[in-house]
Formats: sequence, structure tokens, C-alpha cells
Amino acid sequence: MLSHILQNLPEEACGLVTGSLLTTRPGWRSLAVLPITNMLHSPVRYELEPHEHLAALERIETQGWELAAIFHSHPTGPDHPSATDIAESYYPETIYLIWSTSIEGWVSKAFLIRDATYLETELRLVES
Repeated sequence: MLSHILQNLPEEACGLVTGSLLTTRPGWRSLAVLPITNMLHSPVRYELEPHEHLAALERIETQGWELAAIFHSHPTGPDHPSATDIAESYYPETIYLIWSTSIEGWVSKAFLIRDATYLETELRLVES
């Protein structure tokens, strides 16, 4: 994800994360990151390019994976969903990963977006 984000600066970058539900504890095991072109080419908004988005969803279905998360970057902040992100969130059961910059560099936070609001959720990255 970070490579895709850095390659697309100063625009917002976006894409999908595929996965499978863990059976031993709550959470997801990430299987693939599918970068998608931001068709708006904007530093403050993103929209998944429709043909790439559809191809990614077809790949997820063909592989027997699930959509684990949608990611995008906020090159100039904030570190949480914007009003536009909330208004344009179409997958209420999916995690939204937002990458933003901090003193430590690029960081990611996870959110559930539903009912016109958001809730930050735990994001724990572990090696498998």
C-alpha cells in the first residue's frame, strides 16, 4: 500500500485489500493488496477507477477471497474519514484504511463507516 501511495503523491492513492477471516481470533488475514487508479487524480478526493475496481472485485471472487478493506491516502490530512469519505462510503461492513502523515512518517488507521459517522477500530499488523 505504502509503495502505491508514494508513487501517486501528491494525489490521493486508493485500492482494495483482500483477505480471509481468521478462525483462531477476531480479525482478518490479508492475502493481497490491489492498487487501483484514483480516477479523480486529486490530492483531496479519490474515486476508484471503475474498470479496475470491477476487475479487482472479479479477481477477489475468482480466488475465493473476501474484500477485507478499502484503502486510500490523505496526503495533507486528516488522519480520519473526511465528510466526503463518510458520504461516499458504499461498503458499511468493510474496513476503511486511511493513510496519513505524522511525525513518525506515514501511518494507517482503520475505520468502520456507517450511519453517517465513523468508528476507529483496532489495526494490528502482525507477520505471518
